[in-house]
Parts: sequence; structure tokens; C-alpha cells
Amino acid sequence: MSTSDPDRQSTIRQRPSVTISYAQTLDGRLAAANGSSQWISGPAALHFTHALRAAHDAIMVGVGTVVQDNPRLTVRLVEGRDPLRVVVDSRLRIPLDAAVLANGAARGTLLATTARADEERVAAISAIGADVVMLPATPSGHVELAALLDHLASQGVASVMAEGGAGIITSLLRERLADRLAVTVAPKILGRGIDAIGDLGIASLAAALQLHDVTTTAYGVDLVIDGQIVYVDEGAT
Repeated sequence: MSTSDPDRQSTIRQRPSVTISYAQTLDGRLAAANGSSQWISGPAALHFTHALRAAHDAIMVGVGTVVQDNPRLTVRLVEGRDPLRVVVDSRLRIPLDAAVLANGAARGTLLATTARADEERVAAISAIGADVVMLPATPSGHVELAALLDHLASQGVASVMAEGGAGIITSLLRERLADRLAVTVAPKILGRGIDAIGDLGIASLAAALQLHDVTTTAYGVDLVIDGQIVYVDEGAT
């Protein structure tokens, strides 16, 4: 287990660039009401996602995504190396048989947690080879994502791809930690379901986050919208 000290800002390299990438329905749902999200997008768009994984040093998800979908978080559909797998898990509730830990995968996985984690769980997960990093918690008890990015930078990680879930996506945007957004929009409508992005505290259209240098690319029936995120100071509008 390792620790990260948020007071060491002067000795930590610039934070990694962060790309948020996920698939959603036309009505903005990341998953169905029962939590299922495999597969919103089609095979062609999945190739794009795997190419994006191969282009990043690390891939980040929340533990809810691991529990619900049990992803491997590897590069399979294109040529390329597997990124470091980063799971944000404030209480270390990840199953020990999760795909990101089982069959030797733990040695390429980092678990970002807080003091809320049980010491026996920390020891058990460390014993199978995963890197467990103890980080500061937010007032609500979640992992401080800024501290996590600082830790990753100190380990030489220059780029991170965040694939979800909605809590991670929302926090990265709300805290202005994300640099790029690459969203796959599938021609499906759920009506009820899990919103891709939650409350960002934006009160007016003038303060909406915007994308610059935008490209739109069709992958089969899906459309990928990709661009750099521009944050607007609402007080200046």
C-alpha cells in the first residue's frame, strides 16, 4: 500500500491530461434503469474505444462500474498495450474475483481508496498484487480525484481515460479536471435510466461547458463527438 500527500504539490509533476469517454443513448442515458450498459454502442464504436484506451497511460473507472459490468479494461480490438487500470473505490468494496484483479490482472491495477477502507481488505488486495493507494476523502467520503491525478502524475502517468460511471464523470467535470470529451451517441432511447452526467452546478446556458476543435465521426450507426472541453466562469458571463 502507498500513500499520497496533497501538501507535496510543489514536488509533483503537472497532472495528467484527462479524457472522458463513454457511450450514451440519444436521451443521454449511460445505462438502463437496472444498471445494465453492455452494449449501448455497436462493434465499430467499440473499436474506437479500444484505440482510445491504447492511446492513454491509464484507464479510470469507479467501483460501481466494476461491480455492475465487471470489465477487463484491456486493449483487445486493436493493436496496443494495456493501460494501467485505476479503480476509484473509497471503501474497497471491489470483489476479489473482479476481472481487473483475477488471473494476474491485479499487478496492472491500482485501487484508489480512503481511510474508510477496512485494513483486512487492504491487506488482501495488496497480497494479490494490486497497488492500493490511500488518498484524502471529500466531505462526502469519496476519493479526492485531484489528489489521485497528482499521485498518478508522480508515477509517470501522463494521460488518463475515464470511462465512468456517472459519478466519476460528473466529478471530473464539476471539479474542472477533464480536458477532452469523446462521447459515443447510439441511436437508442431508454426513457428512464442513469443519466450520463449529473448536476454540475451550472445555473445558466451561458455558463454551459463547451467543446472546441470538435470532430464528429460515424462508426456504423453510432456517432462519436470528440472535442476539447472549455470551462466558462459563470461570473464573467
